[in-house]
Amino acid sequence: MSSTGAPEEYPIRAEGLTLAIVATRWNAPVVGSLTERAAATAKELGAKVDIYHVDGALELPVVVQSCARRYDAVVALGCVIRGETAHFDYVCDSVTAGLTRIALDEETPVGNGVLTVEEEDQAYERAGGEDAKEDKGAAATRAALSAAAELRKVRSLPVKD
Repeated sequence: MSSTGAPEEYPIRAEGLTLAIVATRWNAPVVGSLTERAAATAKELGAKVDIYHVDGALELPVVVQSCARRYDAVVALGCVIRGETAHFDYVCDSVTAGLTRIALDEETPVGNGVLTVEEEDQAYERAGGEDAKEDKGAAATRAALSAAAELRKVRSLPVKD
């Protein structure tokens, strides 16, 4: 999510919703901040939160998919920092495509809070910590819970014949 054009804060009714946060162990200080902010935001909005951990970004989709079958919404958190090889591009593309496919296949909102940055300082600027310019963990959580709340309304309607 880019901050440019972001919606202004709006109320989200997440009471009674469940949220799984799946976070990577790579780049632990950055992802730890993302996770703290995501969990705090979900609790502020009234959702029940469970947190799961995987080693790296490529492991996110399989655990996110299992969670998507059991929770109202899921947030994937990680941090991929560009290196000297094309590995960065492969990982970022694969994770993004996987998370998108899971959301559509499972009809469960998946907030993508996987930072894809050029350098570590950029990650800290987006991780929601002290003096950070952005809070991507909170933003991914708000997006996922907002969509889950809307889906709750849609699913309360009768299915069209």
